[in-house]
Amino acid sequence: MIGDYLGYATTFVGAGLISGAVVHHPLDPDRYTLIALIGAGVFLCATLLNEFVLKRQRPSASKVAAIVPASLALSFGIGMLSGGMQHFEDFPERAAMLIPFGLALSFVAYVLRYDAARWRSIIGPTGLLVLVTAAVAFVGLRGIAADMAAESGGGGHSHGEETTGETETGETETAETETAETEDRHTEDAGTKTPDASPGAESTKSGAGEGEGGHAEDGHAH
Repeated sequence: MIGDYLGYATTFVGAGLISGAVVHHPLDPDRYTLIALIGAGVFLCATLLNEFVLKRQRPSASKVAAIVPASLALSFGIGMLSGGMQHFEDFPERAAMLIPFGLALSFVAYVLRYDAARWRSIIGPTGLLVLVTAAVAFVGLRGIAADMAAESGGGGHSHGEETTGETETGETETAETETAETEDRHTEDAGTKTPDASPGAESTKSGAGEGEGGHAEDGHAH
């Protein structure tokens, strides 16, 4: 039971890591390349566990060589399809390519992985139907992505660039405002202190004059 659970869980964990890495790859290529490789490794381990460890009949070497690449291709196809659908609103142009290509890749990989004897169906009516569906999805989703880009003004996902610009502009305006207010305050203070100084000076002079007059009068009195 525990082996079946691990095989089932690791299959979807690997596919989930791949889908997230495929969609978000442009944001941080190094990081999401590593995540994609980890997801592929997890998915590969799940394939080996499900197909070669848990099964009583061991497959031949030729079958192993066919199953492993097909499983990895299937994981990436499903990851492209599911990731593009989940994040279409966030990355419309990229998702518009991932969804149709993921559909075509996952179909081809599924046939080669689970029913390799029917590989002719890839180029038969079923394969043609999948190809037409993928082509129609590509054209339609590209149009929707273009409309979304036009509505948003082509701003895209700057991830902090616009915010930084607005912050810098706001800080500049705030600094200019504070400088202007400081200058106004200095001007007001200067205008207020100048008149106050004159009466003080006059009072001083008047006091001095009165003092001299008093001395003079006292001198004459004497």
